[in-house]
Amino acid sequence: MKTKDFSVLIVVIMIVAMMIIPMPTLLLDFLLIFNICLSLLILLVAMNSKEPLDFSIFPTALLITTLFRLALNVSTTRSILSKADGGKVIETFGSFVIGGNPVVGFVVFLILVVIQFIVITKGSERVAEVAARFTLDAMPGKQMSIDADMNAGLISEQDARARRRKIEQEADFYGAMDGASKFVKGDAIAGIVILLINVIGGFIIGMVIHGMGFAESASTFMLLSVGDGLVSQVPALLISTATGITVTRAASDGNLGSDIMQQVFSYPKLLYVVAGTILILGIFTPIGIFLTLPVAGVLSIGAYTMQKAAKKEELINEQMEMEEVEKDHGSPEKVVNLLPLDPLELEIGYGLIPLADQKQGGDILDRIVMIRRQFAIELGLIIPTIRIRDNLQLPPNQYVLKFRGNRIADGEVYLDHFLAMTQGDEDSGIVGIPVVEPAFGLPATWVNMEEKQKVELMGYMIVDPPSVIATHLTEVLKRFAYQLLRREETKELVDNLKQTHPNLVEELVPNLLSVGEIQKVLQNLLREQISIRDLAAIFETLADYAIYTKESKVLTEYVRQSLTRQITEQYAENGVIHVLTAGATLEKGISDYIQQTEAGIHYLSMDPQMSRKISAELQDQIERVVKAGSQPIFLTSPNIRMYLKQFVDKIMPNVPVLSYTELEPDIEIQSIGVVNI
Repeated sequence: MKTKDFSVLIVVIMIVAMMIIPMPTLLLDFLLIFNICLSLLILLVAMNSKEPLDFSIFPTALLITTLFRLALNVSTTRSILSKADGGKVIETFGSFVIGGNPVVGFVVFLILVVIQFIVITKGSERVAEVAARFTLDAMPGKQMSIDADMNAGLISEQDARARRRKIEQEADFYGAMDGASKFVKGDAIAGIVILLINVIGGFIIGMVIHGMGFAESASTFMLLSVGDGLVSQVPALLISTATGITVTRAASDGNLGSDIMQQVFSYPKLLYVVAGTILILGIFTPIGIFLTLPVAGVLSIGAYTMQKAAKKEELINEQMEMEEVEKDHGSPEKVVNLLPLDPLELEIGYGLIPLADQKQGGDILDRIVMIRRQFAIELGLIIPTIRIRDNLQLPPNQYVLKFRGNRIADGEVYLDHFLAMTQGDEDSGIVGIPVVEPAFGLPATWVNMEEKQKVELMGYMIVDPPSVIATHLTEVLKRFAYQLLRREETKELVDNLKQTHPNLVEELVPNLLSVGEIQKVLQNLLREQISIRDLAAIFETLADYAIYTKESKVLTEYVRQSLTRQITEQYAENGVIHVLTAGATLEKGISDYIQQTEAGIHYLSMDPQMSRKISAELQDQIERVVKAGSQPIFLTSPNIRMYLKQFVDKIMPNVPVLSYTELEPDIEIQSIGVVNI
């Protein structure tokens, strides 16, 4: 534990000890002066804080100072009642400050308590309560605003995390202030009770124990009690004022002094009006001009000085703006700022702007957030922030998805329509705009609200425009997921895994494989929609086989074989998987053409006639299964799996090709066809 931690613990223990152990009057004098200094310091810090979170420890400090002040009250009460002596500080407040008149001192004490308890503390308590309630109610909206700014590319993920953390701290702070203001309220009540105890108890003890007369006992203990009360209430008043200042600082650009000078005295002409009013008050009332003229003169001089300063500042700002304009026009444009490309951009026509405007009910930003979360869960890939921009050059209802400045997908949606799709035959009687559904290429029709009710009864599936865009984006990003994983993103995944599996990462990187070689393996997995979320299992397999080969395709096959449970669960339904099995002639036809270079890299070298023959047979089988309404999945031996996948990708890229070693032994395999040549 650090020295600072020990110091705070020792201070708290000493405060508690003060309530039990008698203190000498000299030490009490020192602690009373220290209490006033500490309260004044807290008040000054509260005044100079730009925002409440700059003094986030204030609720705890309020508790500690209140406890310290009450401990001092206990110690001074013990000293007053037992010795009839409270020390120099209390004696000074009782004699010099209130002129030795206990009645006047008692009235002053009551006024301070009323100011603190009814005015400052009551108001601070209400402000803190309302601020805490409003802050909690506004948290969901603020969180959505942060997500929207991050999806629009206005802030980074680090900025978003910092802003979310600040929102949480604000809620915690105002909630703590709501409770901490009760300390000040209780302290004021305790001050009144302690004063009465000191006066009544001291009067009795003075006559019974110290042998004083009635008048002497009343004068002595009344003076000491009131002095003790004033010594306690002055720091308490400073602390309660600091509480009020802290909870009422809603928004500021500087400390309290600069804000007051900038905002209250930013209208010099109004000071002339005030000066004239004060001068007229002195002329036409018995107050007299001798009192009001100096005040009016000071206000007028201040207004004149502020006007000159404002004009000077305005001239300086205009000169700086002119210099900036001249600098911009005189210097060549920094073309280098135009070079960076956004990883992903979604451009929309002006007719689709309401989809991105939350004020108009648009939720496309929230849907993009869900897409990014879906990719993180399903594929283990962090999709870069998708920047949304309006493009007036596009048709009103068109949207375009760009990857590093290049168009990879586009489509059209109609805000006042719904997309109607069916798995059966299309009904020519439907009134609408016939289109091809962008995500899966199915025939569909955009229908209006009236036609929507009709097609729903006919069994059509109805999709709203935001869902059409979100589904299209999801399918396109799945197809290009492997391209989104670049060197920097791979390095982030490696660093993240290193926090939980440091020994595994140190064994593999960079001793066995570089970040670039790991990237190729992960890209190969993502290209076939295999999740890389279980990065630890992938790295363990790479560490086992990287000592034998560095070829990324071969390492990918080893990794796939280690993810049997994941792959089986991905493609099996109810413990059964329906596959197209590669026959013996097909496997032999491919394996005979596998060649190996001197560097140990395997590749397929096949004559065009055999290649066309295999492709034709595969296409026939795929079309047969698709027409039957099933998902074609090929199953083959591990030696030729990657080469068979090359043929299938040319026909239909999203068709999976699995090997026997990638499936769990307990899975039931049902063959729906054998592919031979």
